[in-house]
Amino acid sequence: VQLVESGGGLVQPGQSLRLSCATSGFSFDDYYIGWIRQAPGKEREGICTSSSVGSPYYADSVKGRFTISRDKAKKMVYLQMNDLKPEDTAVYYCAANYYSDYALRMAYGMDYSGKGIQVIVSS
Repeated sequence: VQLVESGGGLVQPGQSLRLSCATSGFSFDDYYIGWIRQAPGKEREGICTSSSVGSPYYADSVKGRFTISRDKAKKMVYLQMNDLKPEDTAVYYCAANYYSDYALRMAYGMDYSGKGIQVIVSS
């Protein structure tokens, strides 16, 4: 199983960034997939989840600014981040869980996770 994040970097406040997550080794359609982040000195935060059916979930901290999407054919998951703020600075992880998205929302106990990628929002 692999989840490999890409697209991170340094951006200025108000700018946009799109993260990508390439997945392999598990049944993509059967899993909830989401993004988790960990800011310096803070606990991990589950920020959004997506399944092959149903509506995505967004934490209040990113609702209206971030959009999660998934490409079934490519087995890719994306995170479009708009209007970035300094408090969005964190390591972002792509993660997957089979049974429900609860583990992703809690950022704990998920089945699989990538190694993470750094996003820095600073002027």
